Amino acid sequence: MPKDTRNVADVTTDPATAATEKTAVLYRMALPNHLCPAGQKARWLLESKGYKVDDRLFRERPEVDAFKEEYDVPTTPQVWIEGARVGGYDALRRKLTDYDPDAPTYKPVIYLFAVAAATSLALSIGFLSAITWQTLGWFISVSMILLGMQKLRDMESFTTMFLNYDLLARKWVPYAYIYPWVETGAGILMTGMLLTWLAAPAALLIATVGAISVFKAVYVDKRELKCACVGGNSNVPLGFVSLTENLMMMGMAIVMLVLIMV
Repeated sequence: MPKDTRNVADVTTDPATAATEKTAVLYRMALPNHLCPAGQKARWLLESKGYKVDDRLFRERPEVDAFKEEYDVPTTPQVWIEGARVGGYDALRRKLTDYDPDAPTYKPVIYLFAVAAATSLALSIGFLSAITWQTLGWFISVSMILLGMQKLRDMESFTTMFLNYDLLARKWVPYAYIYPWVETGAGILMTGMLLTWLAAPAALLIATVGAISVFKAVYVDKRELKCACVGGNSNVPLGFVSLTENLMMMGMAIVMLVLIMV
């Protein structure tokens, strides 16, 4: 990318007039102490979509303030394409891609399970030199750890979503705060095959309550809810994936309990 040597943004040329065909006008901050990340991403996205970018950089804070007042916008970057203002980076992303911040998506769960699967394979090959039933056990326990960590990173958002459907949490709110710790702790113990007498019953309890809660909310009450499985503020739909997660946890807990009893 050629280095831009301008000291100030071009505010004399109408951006709507300059933004013709495949030329986009981008106003973004490049202050001495702040290079705007959203502005960098906006330029990259425009170039990746074949636009030539008329890159207008703000070098001083007064320029930014004057620009926002002139165009009545709350923030920068601001982008013009095809003779019209699109808005900031999020608006540009929505226009040029299929991005929809409100659309349901399974991507967070897919990525998490993919990491868990890769980790379980690495453990199996590294320590056992083979893929065995233990690989499946590690996949489930590592998934529990990762899912628990997602919940722990923002407990308030998680508990708010969790209380929408979990039967035990709706009867006793503290359970919503306890759940992530139990899930994470049981996953850690199961991964190390430690204190099975404690980890397996704990996992079985939360998984059973979870499976019943999800089944009732989705398949009996026909409610359309977001799943709290990957933490709060996610757009993962509550349904088959959530039910499967709980059933896998139940299955592993039962197997571990059987093994310590024989």
